[in-house]
Amino acid sequence: MKTEFKFSNLLGTVYSRGNLLFAPDGTCLLSPVGNRVSVFDLVNNKSYTLPFAHRRNIARLALNPRGNLLLSVDEDGRAILTNLPRRVALYHFAFKGEVTALSFAPSGRHFAVAIGRRVEVWHTPSTPDVADGDLEFAPFVRHHSHAGHFDEIQSIEWSRDSRFFLTASKDLTTRMWSLNPEEGFVPTTLGGHRQGVVGAWFSKDQETIYTVSKDGALFQWNYVLRPNATEDAEMGDDNMQWRITDRHYFMQNNANVTCAAFHAESNLLVTGFSNGIFGIYELPEFSTIQTLSISQNDIDYVAINKTGEWLAFGASKLGQLLVWEWQSESYILKQQGHYDSMNSIAYSPDGQKIITTADDGKIKVWDVNSGFCIVTFTEHTSGVTACEFAKRGNVLFTSSLDGSVRAWDLIRYRNFRTFTAPTRLSFSSLAVDPSGEVICAGSIDSFDIHIWSVQTGQLLDQLTGHEGPVSSLAFAPDSSALVSGSWDHTVRIWSIFARTQTSEPLQLMADVLCVAFRPDSKQIAVTTLDGQLTFWSVSEASQQNGIDARRDVSGGRKLTDRRTAANVAGTKSFTTVTYSADGTCVLAGGNSKYICLYDVQSGVLAKKYTVSVNLSLDGTQEFLNSKLLTEAGPRGLIDDQGEASDLEDRLDRSLPGATRGDAATRRTRPEVRVPAVAFAPTGRAFCAASTEGLLIYSLDTALLFDPFDLDITVTPESTLETLRQRDFLKALVMAFRLNERALIRRVYEATPISDIPLVVRDMPAVYLARLLRFAALQADESPHLEFNLIWIEALLSKHGRWLKENKGTLDAELRSLQKAVVRIQTELARLADENVYRIEYLLAQPLIGEEVQEKRLEFEVDEGSDLGPDSEDMDDEGEWVGLD
Repeated sequence: MKTEFKFSNLLGTVYSRGNLLFAPDGTCLLSPVGNRVSVFDLVNNKSYTLPFAHRRNIARLALNPRGNLLLSVDEDGRAILTNLPRRVALYHFAFKGEVTALSFAPSGRHFAVAIGRRVEVWHTPSTPDVADGDLEFAPFVRHHSHAGHFDEIQSIEWSRDSRFFLTASKDLTTRMWSLNPEEGFVPTTLGGHRQGVVGAWFSKDQETIYTVSKDGALFQWNYVLRPNATEDAEMGDDNMQWRITDRHYFMQNNANVTCAAFHAESNLLVTGFSNGIFGIYELPEFSTIQTLSISQNDIDYVAINKTGEWLAFGASKLGQLLVWEWQSESYILKQQGHYDSMNSIAYSPDGQKIITTADDGKIKVWDVNSGFCIVTFTEHTSGVTACEFAKRGNVLFTSSLDGSVRAWDLIRYRNFRTFTAPTRLSFSSLAVDPSGEVICAGSIDSFDIHIWSVQTGQLLDQLTGHEGPVSSLAFAPDSSALVSGSWDHTVRIWSIFARTQTSEPLQLMADVLCVAFRPDSKQIAVTTLDGQLTFWSVSEASQQNGIDARRDVSGGRKLTDRRTAANVAGTKSFTTVTYSADGTCVLAGGNSKYICLYDVQSGVLAKKYTVSVNLSLDGTQEFLNSKLLTEAGPRGLIDDQGEASDLEDRLDRSLPGATRGDAATRRTRPEVRVPAVAFAPTGRAFCAASTEGLLIYSLDTALLFDPFDLDITVTPESTLETLRQRDFLKALVMAFRLNERALIRRVYEATPISDIPLVVRDMPAVYLARLLRFAALQADESPHLEFNLIWIEALLSKHGRWLKENKGTLDAELRSLQKAVVRIQTELARLADENVYRIEYLLAQPLIGEEVQEKRLEFEVDEGSDLGPDSEDMDDEGEWVGLD
């Protein structure tokens, strides 16, 4: 089995904190998600996550005007410069302080960064006049630095000509600076607000400045004569100054302004408030266009795309990300992650959807290809602990702490059955018979296993035998047995469909945390609290193998730990385990930053995946930094909330005794943990639920440049030259070596139909998997229907024996190929049916022969007339030739 899984995408979280960015063309939205950056393609309805990761949560993003350089800065001021189209990190740099604002100049030659009370201007590493193919790169060079504010700077806004920029600060002032020394220009301070200034902007003609403060005041500034200047004074710089010419107020019932954005082209001002309402206003008249409530909490950030049509809002409290088209009053994008930590995940049998359940009581269905949540179920009233699909994949079952097990129809998206126990229980584990007729659930409150009939909803039986809470359940894929794990140190194998419901107990040395069946139903994997991973034969009820995983799973210390990571007991065991699709490996995770992949036969650790390197989470560091230790304890645990500058931040609204929820007294840092892992049915990917979201690892990471067997002579130019010489096989192989999709498509579509069987016949076996995958992709995306089918037919007929022999390694390719062919067949059948009805309709119309006879009578004339037909216009039988 292949083990080179690479990080592919991050789902489950769409916005954490920081600022949102629109790409220059307005089609993509960039959102900071923890220590990573997610890109949402709003036109093609897809999302992907950039492969690099910061060491802390991202605080600020900036994109140059050409859209090819992305600058991301984390909470510690460490920046990564990325080539966005290629998704490659170019340079790492430290600003040596917390960055609160970041903005590129419209010229693209400079960017300004606010570090606390200081603002610095830096040269952009890549100049905008360089051609796309060349990249002139130099390390970051500082242009100059400004100090003048007395409190933290909150925003930076450049003028259209890139000569000046405005900085808005919490010290109630806005300051204007010049990029280079300007004749007659003196840095200007604009004061008058009573609370911190949220944003400041130039108008389109740069004759007006607008400033918005936290208390909801909007000031309009113009360059006018000083009040003490005489009427006949000259309009010189000595007699002119920036003054407030108009004041407006938002009046939002004690709600503060949390964010604001201004679109100079259309004079639109968008403001977000702390009560979850946003407003759109037209300046300078200050006429209200729209107000809408989109959240229950603060709106943290708002961004406007280049044309001013789309507004992007981020709310970090609930993890909401919205894109609103204000003219049509419709959502372009509306996504929200889980509020609490995820508990379980499940792949749909076709591998196209992933189900996530969490403590917030919500069940979300995520589309693997697009990366978006397509439906959310909210019927559960408490945390959802487990989820599992029936074999056909149209029915999902979930168990919850609210004492119910629910069945969901994923075609109509509704809850069609609810199962409950005779007494009030909180269900923590779930197992579904592969046929979908019987469902079992276990509880920590009870030692019994409850069994219901799916069709009737009736409780069929309660299995007794365990002497402790049931922690895990699993049905054999062939429905032969049910396996249950308990805290009483035993695993029991139940034959619930036999005449006598016997159970075979397997004795272990510690509490059982999780059990999993191998796909062939002959073996089970069991994880226990002492860090052991054991494998048992179901038919013989004997142990076949065992792995001591304590050293593998342990990693990372918390701030409160008094021992090293190797000696902490809490992270020494796996809480979840699952088999790969072929049954040769198991994947296991727990309260640790590691996911381990083991070979079952040999017990060898095949691969170890690090879930997160984010230092904002507890448990990601092996060793604690002694510089962060103070006399009062670790610096991260000292509560500095009472010293906050804003009153609402100093107020303590926590409830005494509450340990969970928003108003809990005991506040703890989030810890890195993996509560669930799941393999895709194809075996080409797996997903893991983590503190940061749903991580997807894949063998088919769609990187733009992943060369294969490349040498110096293989370039796009040489490939196109080979294509011009009509050497199609060599050109296709060279394109596959470069692995650039546009180049492969060009060679693929340029191959003549008559040469396709010859090219496929001589194609080296090492490229066949890639060609299969590409043909399946083209069949889905390309309009050339018959052309793609000819390629697929040639592949299957010329290499059928080889494909059969290597079926195990080509499962994903063959499955996608089959799906494409079935889709084409379905669409053609539907088209043929429509054509049959259309032909029947046409045949039911009056015959055309009657109209021809009428025309013939109209044109009939005397035989000797010049208007009559010539003799050569008639055939042997006297009929007119060409008469319709």
